[in-house]
Amino acid sequence: MSAPVVDVWGPVAPGTRSSYPPAPEPHDTWSLAGGTAWVYYSPLNRRQLIRPVILSDGFSSGSSDLDQLWHGLEENGEYRFVSELHATGRDVVVLGFTDRTASITANADTAVECIRRAVAERVGGAKLAVGGFSMGGLVTRYALAKMEQDPGLPDHEAALYFSYDTPHQGAWLPVALQAFTHFATDKWGETPGVGPVLRQFSALLNSPAAKEMARWHIEKVGDTPGQASERVAFLRALDEIGGWPRTVRRIGVANGTDTGTGNGLAAGATAVRCNGPSLQDTWLKTQAQGDQVVARLQKAGEEPVSVHTNGLPDIDGAPGGVFSAPSPAGDPGSFGLAALLMGLLGNTVDPDVISTSCFIPSVSAVAAGEIDDPKVLYRPIGPDHSALDAFVCARRNEGHTAMTEELGAWLVNEVVALG
Repeated sequence: MSAPVVDVWGPVAPGTRSSYPPAPEPHDTWSLAGGTAWVYYSPLNRRQLIRPVILSDGFSSGSSDLDQLWHGLEENGEYRFVSELHATGRDVVVLGFTDRTASITANADTAVECIRRAVAERVGGAKLAVGGFSMGGLVTRYALAKMEQDPGLPDHEAALYFSYDTPHQGAWLPVALQAFTHFATDKWGETPGVGPVLRQFSALLNSPAAKEMARWHIEKVGDTPGQASERVAFLRALDEIGGWPRTVRRIGVANGTDTGTGNGLAAGATAVRCNGPSLQDTWLKTQAQGDQVVARLQKAGEEPVSVHTNGLPDIDGAPGGVFSAPSPAGDPGSFGLAALLMGLLGNTVDPDVISTSCFIPSVSAVAAGEIDDPKVLYRPIGPDHSALDAFVCARRNEGHTAMTEELGAWLVNEVVALG
């Protein structure tokens, strides 16, 4: 399976790969307010910025890691995206952020600065291609729309906007996983060793960017799943600037299918269960429709806590990019992360763990409908459903932001069509 461009959990996940081979030295590095842009000129352009393509990083912990991004873009084992762009004479600007958990609108300001710098550095009049991976597609979508609407900002001079498995209609973070992470942090957040790990993940799930992207969010155990106030405010701000950039061609790709075929996960199945000295008969289930107990959480010696949902779709098995698909690098998945944390707390985890689940439903990635409706989640996606001018979905449900030849080559061809 191809390595992801955006590693959502990042190196803080127990057992995951903590470092990558160094990326090639950039030809230029731009220090931006709130981030950094690493510039790689096409060999055809003699170290001049002539046809810029801006690739924005997405959501994860901490600051952007060029080595990890380069690994996902170039050394993923399937498709060398930067090299293919370079072969067409395109210069690649990799945009990273100081804090990938910050508000999308804050990081959009960094993207605006990057776009302005690219226009200023560009030799000639070629139009820009601007987009991003995962949350990076929302960041650049907002940035371009803002530049069109704000009279105090210059023309973005872009002709193409693209997104790669971006949660245009929201992302799915299993409520059971959110509840377990917050529960474990409440109980063992001050425990040496495991406590800092738990606090990191709880904070990641409660970060501004996570709240803005998650269609259903809970800040603590016992909350009713719903849209966080931060998401409501972000959607309002996006709507105020027109929702989308209007003077560009808008395209996108999904790491899930457009046929309505899900990933095979059964609704209401036990994804992970453990027993031990710290947790007794604790389990998480995949999401089902209707009134459901999605988790039973019990610290040894205390009363159990039940986590309820109602009115949510059976979304864990929906078509879409799957959450940090398990890989040789050690990515734990979604429910697999809970299993790791249960083990760190000294418990025995049942071996038949359902590690991963849908993260970005296909209908969200190609802006083809609300993810609240099970019928929309699982219906085949046609061109008339999408707010994009063109899109492509993967032949199978694969890892979120996995760079594949199928999706990467389609994007390259779209960039080349700009002329």
